[in-house]
Amino acid sequence: MKKYLSLVKFSHTVFALPFALVGYFLGLMKTGQGINIKILGAVVLCMIFARSAAMAFNRYLDRDIDAANPRTAQREIPAGVIPPNSALFFVILNSLLFVGVTWLINPVCFYLSPVALLIILGYSYSKRVTALCHFILGVGLSLAPVGAYIAVVGKFDVLPVIYSAIVFFWVSGFDIIYALQDDAFDKSQGLNSIPVWMGRTRALQLSNLVHIFCGILVGIVAYKLSAPPFYFGVLHWVGAAAFIGLLIYQHTLVRANDLSKVNLAFFTTNGIASVVYGSFFLLNFFL
Repeated sequence: MKKYLSLVKFSHTVFALPFALVGYFLGLMKTGQGINIKILGAVVLCMIFARSAAMAFNRYLDRDIDAANPRTAQREIPAGVIPPNSALFFVILNSLLFVGVTWLINPVCFYLSPVALLIILGYSYSKRVTALCHFILGVGLSLAPVGAYIAVVGKFDVLPVIYSAIVFFWVSGFDIIYALQDDAFDKSQGLNSIPVWMGRTRALQLSNLVHIFCGILVGIVAYKLSAPPFYFGVLHWVGAAAFIGLLIYQHTLVRANDLSKVNLAFFTTNGIASVVYGSFFLLNFFL
């Protein structure tokens, strides 16, 4: 179990899970329902199963690429810790569990589950064909808030879609930063990424721009949630400001000629940003 948790970087679930919870509690506010432990548990399980399937499939598909890259050669499959066929079985198992849990939620979630799987599994092929692979990853993670909202309400709505757009721009922007580490390797292998296509300096500029859009949307939802019927107070504004501040901070850590703090920008800063925002949102909900 420890090996498979490492394979899928289970701790990185923290990136999208707080936004899934935001979508869930938005649904409660929309319907006036109380907390339903069964649905809440199903939302969390869907997040875990979908993300585990996507990450394991990415590791399975990229096993030869990872073996050739000194930065990733010690990952579980190229290092021989987990056999490729076992990883593929893990992907299939988590995909089936994901679909099964959506069937327990409501028909809309169940009918949309293959679409979600197509997106999150399809991402693993994207860097072979397009430099826009970072944005495809953003689409995959952006399903979290709107999917959780649909689990409660059974239909789409404007506010959770805006939250999905926030996740889309946020994830796409920080994945461009993360890809800077492998630009030379990716180019040598014929793989695509924004840094390969545009160069490091312009890639960082594009990441800045994408995160500006993210920050604007965070401000918009903070304004909308401060008005009726939500009446969110100052705590939510604090959470929104902290999230935007951490977006800005990560861009001070990385330079085109200095990638020594990429992991700090990618893992630590974004993990904190997500947890802080989600925590302040929930504080407003309960208070």
